[in-house]
Amino acid sequence: MPVDPLLFGLKESTINQIKEVFSSYPGIEKAVIYGSRAKGNYRNGSDIDITLLGESLTYEQLNRIETQLDDLMLVYSIDLSLFKYIDAPDLIEHINRVGQVLYLSSMA
Repeated sequence: MPVDPLLFGLKESTINQIKEVFSSYPGIEKAVIYGSRAKGNYRNGSDIDITLLGESLTYEQLNRIETQLDDLMLVYSIDLSLFKYIDAPDLIEHINRVGQVLYLSSMA
């Protein structure tokens, strides 16, 4: 059975668990998945690269979100960042080019 490219090689239940964590933070306007999962060239065990967009998001909130995601005990490592604090031009360009929306707040 072909893998749904919109699921980024992840189970729907995994995506729903991640989205549920994001939905509990009103400051998250959008979550964008990038890297191998977004490009479709991931391997078994590839991490999940996600950047969060939202003007009011802080590093303190990022730490709480990371803790909640860790508590899900997923089999994947999640590399989480705040887009507004990324200062590597190549990474910003990569996210803008291949990033795909994983979560969009109903408030956005």
